[in-house]
Amino acid sequence: MASGSDRNPIIIGGLPSQVPDFDPEETQEWLDSLDAAIDERGRERARYLMLRLIERAREKRVAVPEMRSTDYVNTIPTRAEPFFPGNEEIERRILNATRWNAAVMVSRAQRPGIGVGGHIATFASSASLYDVGFNHFFRGKDEGDGGDQVFFQGHASPGIYARAYLLDRLSEQNLDAFRQEKSKAPHGLSSYPHPRLMPDFWEFPTVSMGLGPIGAIYQARMNRYMHARGIADTSKSHVWAFLGDGEMDEPESLGQLTIAAREGLDNLTFVVNCNLQRLDGPVRGNGKVIQELESVFRGAGWNVIKLIWDRSWDPLLAQDRDGTLVNRMNTTPDGQYQTYATESGAYIRDHFFGDDQRLRAMVEGMTDDQILHLGRGGHDHRKIYAAFKAAVEHTGQPTVILAKTVKGWTLGPNFEGRNATHQMKKLTVADLKGFRDRLHLPISDKELEGGLPPYFHPGRNSEEIQYMHDRRKGLGGYVPTRVVRSKPLALPDDNAYASVKKGSGQQSIATTMAFVRLLKDLMRDKELGKRFVLIAPDEYRTFGMDSFFPSAKIYNPLGQQYESVDRDLLLAYKESPTGQMLHDGISEAGCTASLIAAGSAYATHGEPLIPVYVFYSMFGFQRTGDQFWQMSDQLARGFVLGATAGRTTLTGEGLQHADGHSQLLASTNPGCVAYDPAFGFEIAHIVRDGLRRMYGSSAEHPHGEDVFYYLTVYNEPIRHPAEPADVDVEGILKGVYRFSEGTSGSIPAQILASGVAVPWAVEAQKILAEDWNVKADVWSATSWNELRREAVEVERHNLLHPEEEQRVPYVTRKLTGAEGPFVAVSDWMRSVPDQIARWVPGTYQSLGADGFGFADTRGAARRFFHIDAQSIVVGVLTELAKEGKVDRSLLKQAIDRYQLLDVSAADPGAAGGDA
Repeated sequence: MASGSDRNPIIIGGLPSQVPDFDPEETQEWLDSLDAAIDERGRERARYLMLRLIERAREKRVAVPEMRSTDYVNTIPTRAEPFFPGNEEIERRILNATRWNAAVMVSRAQRPGIGVGGHIATFASSASLYDVGFNHFFRGKDEGDGGDQVFFQGHASPGIYARAYLLDRLSEQNLDAFRQEKSKAPHGLSSYPHPRLMPDFWEFPTVSMGLGPIGAIYQARMNRYMHARGIADTSKSHVWAFLGDGEMDEPESLGQLTIAAREGLDNLTFVVNCNLQRLDGPVRGNGKVIQELESVFRGAGWNVIKLIWDRSWDPLLAQDRDGTLVNRMNTTPDGQYQTYATESGAYIRDHFFGDDQRLRAMVEGMTDDQILHLGRGGHDHRKIYAAFKAAVEHTGQPTVILAKTVKGWTLGPNFEGRNATHQMKKLTVADLKGFRDRLHLPISDKELEGGLPPYFHPGRNSEEIQYMHDRRKGLGGYVPTRVVRSKPLALPDDNAYASVKKGSGQQSIATTMAFVRLLKDLMRDKELGKRFVLIAPDEYRTFGMDSFFPSAKIYNPLGQQYESVDRDLLLAYKESPTGQMLHDGISEAGCTASLIAAGSAYATHGEPLIPVYVFYSMFGFQRTGDQFWQMSDQLARGFVLGATAGRTTLTGEGLQHADGHSQLLASTNPGCVAYDPAFGFEIAHIVRDGLRRMYGSSAEHPHGEDVFYYLTVYNEPIRHPAEPADVDVEGILKGVYRFSEGTSGSIPAQILASGVAVPWAVEAQKILAEDWNVKADVWSATSWNELRREAVEVERHNLLHPEEEQRVPYVTRKLTGAEGPFVAVSDWMRSVPDQIARWVPGTYQSLGADGFGFADTRGAARRFFHIDAQSIVVGVLTELAKEGKVDRSLLKQAIDRYQLLDVSAADPGAAGGDA
């Protein structure tokens, strides 16, 4: 690897924007010619001429720089900066108060006996960026629409709380309850933006780094989708995402940039706080992260605005006739800039300016203190305003603002620019005094030496506070604020569910297809139908959803500007600007971001949407599980379909598709209601109850419940029975009901099964009766997870209320009276049915597909895992032998009869059934 002087230059093909113009008249002639071409012949002709000029320049070996990155200077030159409409002096005082209260809040949270800490330095670096946004750009919700959607950087939350305190939205008691959500309830403040914990304040959870950027992209897209479909007027809404330069290393941060450019999301602005530091060190010590990000974003089709230097550099850049200063800026690596942020003015004079006489001459008239205070653009209100204004006025592209700052800015020499700044949570008395002096706050030494440092409030009637209220009033209300304005939906009657409850007759269909049939009927509902948002990662046909193409159509803001290759087919691919289906390509992360944006629209825009996200089961909770937590944190609602579920139902695909654990992963998410249904009529009742809970109204939940539904459905075709006349709806919804009562045999047993395993259990029931005189009941366990969740809650209640009559878990009550033993089976790992073991009233054994999946026939795979019908038979006989109800010698006979040790002896099972 090259090093030192052998390294490639940091700027590759940079645009020399600071080269002086030695012949302005000739330059103006060229510019006039271009203007004339645009005015007279149009932009397309002008574009062609420019490209031909570039081509000819290269033919003549004139070096034409590429536009991937530009010089290390502000994109917006001083002469192009707009008028700043605010009162900068008042805004400075407001910001100083906010800075102080944010740092003091975290420092007080580190007091003895509490010690919960917090992060100071991130907000200290980005405070000015937020302040300009709050004072001039972020729209609130008071006008009745969704306002702007602001994704605040998670570690900056203390500053957002501090500002809310000045506005009387939070009290001193709230600030002192930072990170003490339970012990100081109801005054506690969450560590980071968290709507579930603070549902009237935060809108978007962002501290899981990388999820904020992708969430913001798909929120901006969802805004356009809702507007195009006439569901909500989102034309005034702008999405802001405040991010860190270190955070941009997360794959989710940059992975979906092109969709924002491809769909022209000029309602989206990324503000990347480039303080050049990660949590423990420099982001690019030997490189330049701003230049790198500029190249990435520009290459992805974004509008890039660099905000690097504050106004104190303007006179120096104006002197830079030969580009020497810009060249020094270009070639100085970030690690050195970080060092300059911690050193003296004399050091900067000697090391940045000192080895070139032209540079040293520029600062000869400046004191060391003046050189020390040559600042970064992310701390200059006027420069920030110019960048933000240019971003919101730009059309046709999303914008990224790359703002250079100093981590820990204004906190003093022990914090500013230090690698350990992120972990530093407490200011010493000396730190506080220096901080106070720098902010010019009227706080005495005595107040700082007497224990906990005080908060500062200039007074409710002060000029600063009135200014803040006036600015927010002018912008439509306070930010952040989460408001639920949506009304409960009118839900369909029984007719919408009638078809799927009839069963499939002589036809064999997968439960995935049963769900799709139900969905088609629900989408015919006049009120509800338009609110469904269909989402799939590139495989609608796999899931049998191509039948929606002609009617619902695929959303594309540009429509379909080509003749589809399958246009002659009845179910041809069809795109439309008002399409209902989101086809997010091969990106489960993008699909889940769409799911979250749609599922929280009831709060964001006051219009409920019902997202239905269908995906290969393995690529849900395993691949994007963190986003499902984000969904729960954001209080989003909707249906998540893990299709082609189970360890053995898609065995031709092998390990990467054989899902035996998503139900277990789903059980860890408190906001997820997970089911593993076996038949269409079960799905009908589950979906109906899900719509009622999420989109209906009750005394306890007038705006619906903050949950989402996860259903695992399968691709194996089976015959679906019609709904029994005396169907146990309560049992279906709570998690278990008796599906098939044993009718012959004299030795009782119980088989619990879920999903695709229920037919195996029914077959085992028949074999047990005919071959072994065992009368087994088959129970459909529609949700192992919900049974466990209810049982745990019962135990918790009993623990805390010993004086009351002790409650009994539903699963215990339901199975009491059924004579065991109990054998549970599913196409999931044994840990899934094992969740309820302790509450089953009798001997309990589980069978499951533990381990890795593999490619083979369904029959061979089930024989290998010993979960097929014959294995269930042996499992039941084994438990009966333990209880002395059958002779143990029968077990070897059964194993030999069914050849359980020979996977090749198993019936291969049904073929096909991708949907």
